[in-house]
Amino acid sequence: MKRRLAGLVLGAMFAGRSLAADVVEIVPFAHGPFPLAHAKRGRADPFFDVQDGARRGHTGRDGTVYWEQETYRDNRVLLAIPANFDPRRPATIVVFLHGNQSLLERDVRDRQHVPAQLARAGLNAVLVAPQFAADALDSSPGRFARPGGFARFLDEAATKLDTLMRRAYGAKRRRPDFRKAPVVLVAYSGGYYPAALVLSVGRAAQRVRGLVLLDALYSDEERFADFLMKRRRDVFFFSTYTEGTRANNGRLLGLLRAGHVAARIGMPEELRPGTFCFLPLAPDVDHFELLSRAWADDPLADLLRRVRFQAPPRKHAVKAKRHTTPRH
Repeated sequence: MKRRLAGLVLGAMFAGRSLAADVVEIVPFAHGPFPLAHAKRGRADPFFDVQDGARRGHTGRDGTVYWEQETYRDNRVLLAIPANFDPRRPATIVVFLHGNQSLLERDVRDRQHVPAQLARAGLNAVLVAPQFAADALDSSPGRFARPGGFARFLDEAATKLDTLMRRAYGAKRRRPDFRKAPVVLVAYSGGYYPAALVLSVGRAAQRVRGLVLLDALYSDEERFADFLMKRRRDVFFFSTYTEGTRANNGRLLGLLRAGHVAARIGMPEELRPGTFCFLPLAPDVDHFELLSRAWADDPLADLLRRVRFQAPPRKHAVKAKRHTTPRH
C-alpha cells in the first residue's frame, strides 16, 4: 500500500450527484517542485550552494541559508474537490502557487482558506496547490524551472485527481478528463517566479486559460508579457497590487499596450478570454492578509466567480406530454 502523508478528507460521502462536503487531501507527488535530485558526481550543484558535511543548503536572497531537509524535501500537493463540483460538466483546474513563508496546512488551507474560497466561487473546478520552499523567504520554483516540469506535474495531478474522484463519487460515476482540462494559474506574492517559469519553460502553457497575480508581480514582466501577447485572444489576465508592486505592474501594462493588447485599469465584471485588467488596491490593504481581504472579503472567491469561459450548466430537457385527440 502506498504511503500517505497528512491527508485530510472532509466528508467523502455524497448524496445524489453532489458531495456532502468538500474533499481536501494533501498527498505526495513524484513530480512536484521538490525535492531535487543530487547533482551528478563531479558536477557543481546549481541550486544547493552550501555544504556542511552531508547537509546541503541554499542561500536565499536575504543571505539566509535554508537547509534541504527542513525546507526543500516536502513533496506534497494539496488537492481539493468542492462539494458543489459536478463531474458531468466540463472541469477547470485551478493551480495555486503560494507565497513565501507558507505551508499548505497552516496557510493555504487554514489561514487563507483557498479550498473553501474555490467552493464558494461556484466555478466547476478542482484545486491543485503544490508546496514550494517550506516556510522560507524563498521563491525557488524547484523542478518547475526545468523544461517540461509543469507538464509532468499536470499529468500526475490528473491521475491523482481521477483517483480522488473515484473514491468520492464511486468508480462508475462519469468523471472529467483532467488531462485535457483548462488551467487557471493563480500566483500570490512570491508565487510569481514559479508562475513565470511555468509559462516560459513548463511546456503546458497551451493549457493555461487564465492568469491571476495577487500582489505577485515582483519581476519577470517580460516573461509574462510574452505569454500574454501570444495568447491575447484565448486567455484572461488579472493582476491586483499594493504599493510594493505598483511599478512592476506599470511596466507590464506598458509592455502590453506597446504590443497593442487592450489592457485596462479596474475590476472587470467578468473574466472572459481577452480580458486584461489591473486593479490597484487601497493603501490599507495588508499584503500578508490579501487572500482574506483585498477589494472584498475572500477575494479569490470573488474573482473565480467572474470566470466565464466554461460551458453553462446542463439544463435537463423536459419532455412535452403528447396531446392526443380523444376518441368519441
